[in-house]
Amino acid sequence: MDALSPVYHKTLLPNGIRVVTERHPLSRAVSVGIWVETGTRDEKLADAGISHFVEHLVFKRTKTRTAYQIARELEEVGGEINAYTSREYTCYFTHALKDHLELSLDVLSDLACRPVFTGSDIEKEKGVVLQEIQMSEDNLEDYIFDLYFQKIYGATNSMGWPILGTEQSIETMKRSQILDYFKRRYSGDRIIVSVTGAVEHEDVVRLAEKLVKPKLKRGPKAKRKKPRVIPFRHVVEKPSEQVHILMGFPAASFKDRMRFEAYIVSALLGGGMTSKLYQSVREKRGLVYTIYSQLTTFVDTGLMLIYAGARTQNAKKVIELTLEEIAKIRKNGVTDRELDLFKTQVTGQILLSSDDIENRMNSLGVNEMVFGKFRPVEEIIEEINKVTRKSLDEYIDKYMDPKRMGLLLLGACPKQDFEPFVKSL
Repeated sequence: MDALSPVYHKTLLPNGIRVVTERHPLSRAVSVGIWVETGTRDEKLADAGISHFVEHLVFKRTKTRTAYQIARELEEVGGEINAYTSREYTCYFTHALKDHLELSLDVLSDLACRPVFTGSDIEKEKGVVLQEIQMSEDNLEDYIFDLYFQKIYGATNSMGWPILGTEQSIETMKRSQILDYFKRRYSGDRIIVSVTGAVEHEDVVRLAEKLVKPKLKRGPKAKRKKPRVIPFRHVVEKPSEQVHILMGFPAASFKDRMRFEAYIVSALLGGGMTSKLYQSVREKRGLVYTIYSQLTTFVDTGLMLIYAGARTQNAKKVIELTLEEIAKIRKNGVTDRELDLFKTQVTGQILLSSDDIENRMNSLGVNEMVFGKFRPVEEIIEEINKVTRKSLDEYIDKYMDPKRMGLLLLGACPKQDFEPFVKSL
C-alpha cells in the first residue's frame, strides 16, 4: 500500500460509540456522518413516523444552537448539512472542507446528542411533516413505493409502514413519546461516527470523545423480527396521466451469500440502457419513458423492485413484456457474454463510487452497522468476480418466482378493467 492509498481505522469508545475513518490524503474535503441504528422498523404503531419526526425536530433547536445557527454555521463556510431516515437507520451528515472537521462534528453531535424538544417546535414541525406526507401522496412515482411496502410486508409489520408516518400518528404524537423514543434509541451502542477525507484517525477520535456526549448511556438491546413477504396483486385507481407499475420479488439481504448475484440480476433486468427491460420495453417498442429495477437491501431481507410508468393503453403490455423477460432468464439462464457485461458494469459502478468521499463515508457507516467491520472495495470486487452462471441460475430460481411476486398498479387504471388482468397473472 502506498502513502496515497485510503487507510481505514476503527475505535470503540467507552460509551459504546464506534468511530470509523478512512483517510484520503489528497482530498480537500471531509465527509462526516453520525449514524443512529434506529428507523421505521423499530417503531410501534402508536409511534409510526417518529424516527423521521425526530430527525426533523433535532434541526429546530439544541442546547447551544438555534435552527438558524445550525444551518448557518456549515453554510457560511461553504459546507452542507442534511439528514435522512430509512427503515433501519437515521443518518446526519455534513460535507465540508477538511479545515472544518471539528465544526462538522460539533454541529452533528449537537443534533444527535443535545436536541431540545420544545412543545412549540413540535407543533410547528407537525405542520411541516403533514405537508410532506401530502406532497408524497401527490407524487405518484414516489407514493407507489410506500403503498407497495404496506402490501408486501403487511399493515401490521413496521417494515411496511411509511417512513413519514401517517397524518393521524403525527397529529396525535406527544412530546413525552418523542422524549422516550429519543432516550431509548439514541444510545451510545447504536451510534456510529463515520468520517472520510484528509483526516487523521486520532484527531477524529479525540474530537468524538470530547463532542459526542462522552457520558451517553447504552440502550436496551434491539429486537427486530424478520418480516414475512406477502405476495399480492393490487390496483389503486387515482387521477393521473399514466399508470405507475411496481413489481417486486423477495431478494437477498445484506448478509445473504448471494447478495452479489442479486446486484447482477438487477443490472441485467433494469440497471441501465443496456438492460433487458430497457431494450425490450422502451427501445424496441417505445411503450415507456421510464423503466428500471432497483435492489432494496436490509439486514435480514431484501426486495428487487421493477418500476415503469406507462399510458393506460400500454400498461398491460408493459407488464406482460416484463414477465416475459423474467420467464426467459428463469428458463434459459444468462449467457457468458451477459455475465461478463453486467459483472463489468457493476464493478465499474462500485469503483467509480469509491472515488467519492461522501459515498465512502456512507459505505463505512453501513458496513459497520451490518457487518461490524470494514469491507474494502477490493473485497467487494473479488466477491463479484466469484459470481458464475450457475450461481446466477441458483439465485434466479430461488428468488425470481412469479408465485412470490407483488404487483401494484397506481393511477389511470380503471379497476373493472385492470383487476381481472392482474389477478390472472
